[in-house]
Amino acid sequence: MSPLEIFSVIISIIGVALTIKRNMLCWWFNFLAFVLYAYIFYEVKLYGETILQFLFMIVNFYGFYHWLKGKQQDHEIRIEPITKQLVIIQMIMAAIGGVIFGLVLHNFTDAAIPMLDSQLAAFSLLATYWTSRKHTATWVLWVFVDTIYVGMFIYKDLYPTAFLYAVFVGMAAFGWWQWSQVKKKQISQNGLVS
Repeated sequence: MSPLEIFSVIISIIGVALTIKRNMLCWWFNFLAFVLYAYIFYEVKLYGETILQFLFMIVNFYGFYHWLKGKQQDHEIRIEPITKQLVIIQMIMAAIGGVIFGLVLHNFTDAAIPMLDSQLAAFSLLATYWTSRKHTATWVLWVFVDTIYVGMFIYKDLYPTAFLYAVFVGMAAFGWWQWSQVKKKQISQNGLVS
């Protein structure tokens, strides 16, 4: 347990809380968390998670831009729908990408747990993409992914980070509920306008 890891936990919680609230500041806090965790994960040989943090940084800029230019309703970020078919296709693509990435990590690095690391990285990237697109499904995926992360971080003796991801499970469940409520409100308001 290091002061850097504890600081990273605090920054990450703030970032996710702001994301749940659909506050544009979330992107700045999340970016800082990605930088900090890239270093932490590299130090414990979770290379999939390290690379994921750099990919998160790229998606973070996309998400910031998309939210900034996106549709708003009552001065709030508007929740966007996603079809079940698209969810399934993108989940399959993430799983395949995770297997390929896992094989690369297994064969070309000294990664600690390459297959689990790569699958979690792939599905985390998908969840982050869904967040940038403002899909409520992001929170459902985060509940499952973060639950598995808790076990992986305990295994790697990253106890503050395991605690962080346990908190993330609860925050994701709350985010799912909160975004669902906002989506219902936005649909009913659109229904009244039509």
